[in-house]
Amino acid sequence: MPDTVATPSRRADSLTRDTIIDAAIVLLDTAGEGGLTFRALAARLATGAGAIYWHVADKDDLFTAASDAIVVRAMQDAPPDDTPQAGIRAVALAMFEAMDAHPWLGSALSRAPGQLPTVRILERLGRQVDALGVPQDRQWMAACALLNYLLGVSGQNAANAVIARERGLERAHFLDTLAGAWSRLDAQAFPFARKVAGQLRAHDDRADFLAGIDLIVHGLQALQGGR
Repeated sequence: MPDTVATPSRRADSLTRDTIIDAAIVLLDTAGEGGLTFRALAARLATGAGAIYWHVADKDDLFTAASDAIVVRAMQDAPPDDTPQAGIRAVALAMFEAMDAHPWLGSALSRAPGQLPTVRILERLGRQVDALGVPQDRQWMAACALLNYLLGVSGQNAANAVIARERGLERAHFLDTLAGAWSRLDAQAFPFARKVAGQLRAHDDRADFLAGIDLIVHGLQALQGGR
């Protein structure tokens, strides 16, 4: 009987762009940006790289498409807007949690300025800024201030979580050690850091993030009517 060579089974269902994007998100979540290759994606989808290229131009296109899919889901998860302030908070928190769940998302958004994923977030924020009564000539500035804060803080929080996992750091122990180090800094050179060392030990990242959003919103409310 002749020897047979086993070949990888091929998918029986049709390959779609959405299927490819979903598989890319799984790879990004489990292996990070470096783990997203067309070879790994083809193996996961049980297909050839050529079939993927039929739907996706290149890795940058795929990276942006994956980030856009996450942003769309986050916007859908944000609850209806009862007030402009609540709407801004909802969008901000939805994106904060999305970046926490998908740490690569911050990098993807920063590498795609002005593209659809970022525009989706800006659109939602901008509508609330308009509803808040911010004068039209200041709405761009206001929406960008919110967007930049949202992306910057959410992205840094996600990056910190990745670093902690890679180094095997436990949050409470890490913050306690850091707070202790701050409390021993030179009192004349670092009076503020010493004063807030205890708050560093017990702070909540999500609550701090939303407090920053509220501060920006309070500032925007002062722009109503040209005040």
